[in-house]
Amino acid sequence: MKLHPRITEQDNQQERLVSDDYLAGFVEGEGCFYIGIVRSHETNSKWQVVYFFKVSQNPTGRLVLEELRKRLACGYIKANSRLDKSDKSLAYVVRDLPNLVSKVIPFFKGKLLTKKAEDFEKFCYVIDLVSTRQHLSKQGMAKILDIAYTMNTAKRRFSKQEILENFD
Repeated sequence: MKLHPRITEQDNQQERLVSDDYLAGFVEGEGCFYIGIVRSHETNSKWQVVYFFKVSQNPTGRLVLEELRKRLACGYIKANSRLDKSDKSLAYVVRDLPNLVSKVIPFFKGKLLTKKAEDFEKFCYVIDLVSTRQHLSKQGMAKILDIAYTMNTAKRRFSKQEILENFD
């Protein structure tokens, strides 16, 4: 490939590295749109909806996480695991509702193609339910549970029935 004399191959690769399509593709493979429900002594219902966007990568891939953070202008980079000291991977995380609504969701709308697109749509729906405070009612929590328990299919600590039976 012949490049302009002042544009090096490295510059060209760097430009491709930070494109929105590259970042979306990276998230297809390494990202997670997570919805969970945990016990909480700080809420009237005794349950809290936990939501976040996360991308994990080994330390040599930190540049991609930094570019994603720069592009979305929110979130933070941290050690991926606090418990497993042998895990040296890093994670880019966005947890706060305003940035999820105004930055993360708009960035990924229409950009995901795999199963991640389905999880993203479910994530958006739950974020909308939380934004409109529907998660504070038993009926709203039931909707969230039905959606969340079809995503991120790792074993759940509490059953949907247990959460709803103990929802105040």
